[in-house]
Amino acid sequence: MRVYNFSAGPSAMPESVLKRAADEMLDCSGSGMSVLEMSHRSKAFSAIIEDAEALLRELMGIPDNYKVLFLQGGGSTQFAMIPLNLMKKKKIDICVTGQWAKKACQEAQRYGEVHIVGDSSDKKYSYIPKLDPTTFDSQADYFYICQNNTIYGTRYSRLPQTGSVPLVADLSSCICSEPVDVTKYGLIFAGAQKNLGPAGLTIVIIRQDLISEPMPFTPTMLQYKIHADNGSMYNTPPTYSIYICKLILEWLRDEIGGLEAMKQINMRKCGMFYDYLDSSDMFRATVQGEDRSMMNIPFVTGDQELDAKFISEAAAAGFVNLKGHRTVGGMRASLYNAMTIEGVEKLIGFMKAFEAANAAK
Repeated sequence: MRVYNFSAGPSAMPESVLKRAADEMLDCSGSGMSVLEMSHRSKAFSAIIEDAEALLRELMGIPDNYKVLFLQGGGSTQFAMIPLNLMKKKKIDICVTGQWAKKACQEAQRYGEVHIVGDSSDKKYSYIPKLDPTTFDSQADYFYICQNNTIYGTRYSRLPQTGSVPLVADLSSCICSEPVDVTKYGLIFAGAQKNLGPAGLTIVIIRQDLISEPMPFTPTMLQYKIHADNGSMYNTPPTYSIYICKLILEWLRDEIGGLEAMKQINMRKCGMFYDYLDSSDMFRATVQGEDRSMMNIPFVTGDQELDAKFISEAAAAGFVNLKGHRTVGGMRASLYNAMTIEGVEKLIGFMKAFEAANAAK
């Protein structure tokens, strides 16, 4: 029996996608072989990667003046790749709203001046700072944000107004969870392992005018121009991860009905979960107000022993990967696209029963 997987990543995938991948494991599209065995230079795989890009462009409304790159190295490699390629004047603005933005900040400091325009570490990253545009540097190479904070359960409800300075955003834990206006960004990147497939694939969507010569010491594999000029085929790409990504994009289009429909499902899921947390006498969300994430919801009881008991009993009942990140504690339910409404309803039902059984006598 399959469990309800609330992992922050790698995360659950749609069952129909997993079943199709299983059906095609030995023979994909009449090729007589698995995608795992295909040459990345073959016509069969060329069709897969071209379809994946076309589907992503269709779903996200990506304009023609943006390149889509299928890369490796995870989101963490982008922390270096972005400044190496985009830091021309050697200065950027950044808002630090969690561990991943902090790591991106530390990496960028190796290559130039980093101006921190906002920092929510004073309250354990439980909110998105209110930014003052007058403090932004109009001469910055780019303005960096992590749009959804996986660990701390916050998200930007509105984007910073950066003017002519390109907005660079880490969308790893929220890509394709709702529509976005790609034209508001200079560069978007996302690890695929939360909403778009297994670990191993990193997607970069970059405006073409930002693709230029990088810093002279930049390794070849960290140059956007190299990958853009070679259609993400400079070396062997993560072929199977790209294939699964294509299947998930087809699922989003054909079974869900697109990103607006996906948003409505995600809003329903997180809405019912936050409603329960806000009404509970035992559990509480660690984030309040408009900064609450749709994708990642940390929550606590306020008693570490009770938290541990809940996590253990939940796992035994088939609700797995609910333990919170060590920097937050408690629990975290990640409600990515593949998590069903039924799964959230079942978890709430279990939590209500746990609360009733463990209420102070």
